[in-house]
Amino acid sequence: MSSGHSSHHKVTLAGIIITIGIVFGDIGTSPLYVFQAITHQGKNISPDLILGGLSCVIWTLILLATIKYIYFALNADNRGEGGIFALFALLKAKKVKWIIIPALIGCATLMADGFITPAISISSAVEGIENINSDFPTLPVVCCIIFILFVVQQFGTAVIGKAFGPIMILWFGFLAYLGFMNLQHNPEVLKAFNPYYAYNLIVNVEGGFWVLGAVFLCTTGAEALYSDLGHCGKNNIRISWAFMSSILVLNYLGQAALCLSPGFRLEEDQTVFYKMVTTVSSDLLPWAIGIATAAAIIASQALITGVFTLMNEAIKLKLWTNLKVKYPSDHQGQIYIPFINWFLMCGCFLVIAVFQRSTKMEATYGLAITIDMVMTSILMLMLLMMKHPKAKVFYILIFTLFFAIEGSFLFSNLGKIVDGAWFTLILAIGFFVMLFFFYKARQLRKSITEYVPMEKVIPLLNKVRADEAIAYEATNLVFPTRSDSPKKLDATIFYSLFRKKPRKSKIYWFLHIDIKPEPWGVNYSVNEIIDKHCYFVSLQLGFKEEHRIEYMLYKIQKHMVEKGEITNESVFDCVKNEFSRPDFKFIMLNSRVATDNKLTAFQIMSIKVYRFIKSIGLTPAEDFGLDKTNVVVEYVPINITKRFNKKMVEDYEDYSLPKC
Repeated sequence: MSSGHSSHHKVTLAGIIITIGIVFGDIGTSPLYVFQAITHQGKNISPDLILGGLSCVIWTLILLATIKYIYFALNADNRGEGGIFALFALLKAKKVKWIIIPALIGCATLMADGFITPAISISSAVEGIENINSDFPTLPVVCCIIFILFVVQQFGTAVIGKAFGPIMILWFGFLAYLGFMNLQHNPEVLKAFNPYYAYNLIVNVEGGFWVLGAVFLCTTGAEALYSDLGHCGKNNIRISWAFMSSILVLNYLGQAALCLSPGFRLEEDQTVFYKMVTTVSSDLLPWAIGIATAAAIIASQALITGVFTLMNEAIKLKLWTNLKVKYPSDHQGQIYIPFINWFLMCGCFLVIAVFQRSTKMEATYGLAITIDMVMTSILMLMLLMMKHPKAKVFYILIFTLFFAIEGSFLFSNLGKIVDGAWFTLILAIGFFVMLFFFYKARQLRKSITEYVPMEKVIPLLNKVRADEAIAYEATNLVFPTRSDSPKKLDATIFYSLFRKKPRKSKIYWFLHIDIKPEPWGVNYSVNEIIDKHCYFVSLQLGFKEEHRIEYMLYKIQKHMVEKGEITNESVFDCVKNEFSRPDFKFIMLNSRVATDNKLTAFQIMSIKVYRFIKSIGLTPAEDFGLDKTNVVVEYVPINITKRFNKKMVEDYEDYSLPKC
């Protein structure tokens, strides 16, 4: 871990404030709708249901959020990054093959949740205005807030965290105040800490099991505690959680106490949370709506930053196409991905258009994130058992408990499919299909021989240079290469150089690029392949450095000329002394499956999905920051399966000339 990374994750008051602003928004706004869902909009307030629901909430926060995520998950980081792909990367290094499936399912469900969280969080807060004016049009306000939220993402999580942190501290302080004021009127709800009441709800209360789908809403933000690890650091998250979780439990105790108070009932369009506010003081209502709306915006922020992290990991692991990734600060964990940002915004507007009210969105919320949690548990258990084989039995017992809890939540949430969870399921399945087909297409691509020994390349380059019948294509030909060693070359480059018209140049450059974990700095090394005629250049860039590859290669060439290693003359005599810098041509290669490959329907579909996803990403020229006038894009055929082998029978042959 770099020093910059370490200092960013150091436990400081500022670090804790930023963490509260970035990480706890989603789980911190769950009091807005959890008891509303548990009581079915205030229609069911029996003591067994209220105490049982409260007990389930408390123990869910203890077992899942605290033990699973805060204790176990935050220790399972991949170079400071969290999330399901961090687990996948760690297990991939240990050669576990099947783990790609839960990783892709987790990614797909979190993306689906990214559509829903901003919509329901902001809608549930803004709709509080209806407690003051029932005719107020809340939908335009919700859309406007969501648009502004996604616009400000480009300024980075550090800037957002500094602004949001103090707001979230006010919000949690307000939650604690409301909880305490309502709890003191009915302190007997404290007995809900006894897990018997949770057991009683599930086993003895009619319809109690299906209430678990509502209970689960209290922990939907727990995944963000892990996926946002790279933004804040585990120590800042753990220290903050000790206070935030206590406040959440206090507020839920207050809501339960209110629900069990004599004569409790909700007016039309009123929620348990806002009833809590008016019980303390009606004058607090406008302020409560304002701070709740701000907190809901921050809840959406926690999910958005988590999705950015997730997709950045997917790109690094070659599970998604290259997208433009920006780093608003000097910390590599703080990222902004423009395409994902606007894609999520459109998804949020779609959810609002389909469901319109937060109460109708509740059914869509929870199913996707439950599936994601189960996938995280599977991968985490595998990792812990491999890292600590002597403690296998202990981890199996612990995670059996997690699976039992999450399985119950999952089954309960499946009951919401007719009410709206179908929307979440369609989104998650769609994302998974795209991810899976992209992955399978990458596997097909890897199944061929990708590299040719440089010993085979050198003699052919010398023959091409010596062949006077071949015209020069350029003074300098540049081939970006995946090969990280001067001893081997991509098979696609070998094809481009020799299999069609051989490419003749005065100097050949094979260019390999690495991205360093430090934000700034450009380093390079040059390996000679053929004296004065062929070089392998390895270029290392800081992750914040712009990819001005053409400019950098010109500087490398100029430095080599100054040292006398190469000459600066053009290969074309007519312009040899006319320009200070000779011509460069960059050859960007795209592989295509050869037409004589025998493909199955599944392979054809994988390739089509792969090409579609590649089309929405950066082109190689854009990724390398090249002047398009100096770039040639070439398609190279590759064989990924057996070729067609069709027997052909000649019927007739006659080469004699016809008689006059």
